[in-house]
Amino acid sequence: MAAWLPWAAMGAILAGVAATQFAIGRLWICACGYVSLWHGDVWSSGNSQHLTDWYTLSHLAHGFVFYALLRWLRPGWSVAWRAVAALVMEGAWEVVENTSLIIDRYREVTASLDYYGDSIVNSFGDGVAMLAGFFLAARLPVLASVLLVIGMEALAGWMIRDNLLLNVVMLLWPLEAVREWQMQGAPPGAR
Repeated sequence: MAAWLPWAAMGAILAGVAATQFAIGRLWICACGYVSLWHGDVWSSGNSQHLTDWYTLSHLAHGFVFYALLRWLRPGWSVAWRAVAALVMEGAWEVVENTSLIIDRYREVTASLDYYGDSIVNSFGDGVAMLAGFFLAARLPVLASVLLVIGMEALAGWMIRDNLLLNVVMLLWPLEAVREWQMQGAPPGAR
């Protein structure tokens, strides 16, 4: 099989996710009219609208988790084809995450009161971040991967009072105490 085929599949998945998001009404870029490489203010309307933000750490962590899962489930597959499978999972989440059902859920039960979904460029950045995490996990020792994910979770938890674990907990089993703690990090006008 051609070595380029999984890379072409990854490109097609990223393009397919972008097309699907466009079809469901997502904006290509921030409504502000420009794209930043990094947007660090999670309480602004630019959050999840630019190429990377604090939630990029969660997507890097997805890559580590997907690598571990697929290494266990599909040990006979090449790393590149496992990356394709991981990107299918990431892309599916990016589409589902940007539906009204999930956007409304975030706004109801989390501190993300002004969350209106991701721009297409942000979802693209999330997919690339997941791939970066996946390929890092493929090259790092297991202990280094575990420590890196814990470090990313701790950093995001400290800086924005949110991370992958808290995001999942609050989406599935909202805890008012966690929501209140997260809101303590909000600027006075956002509370």
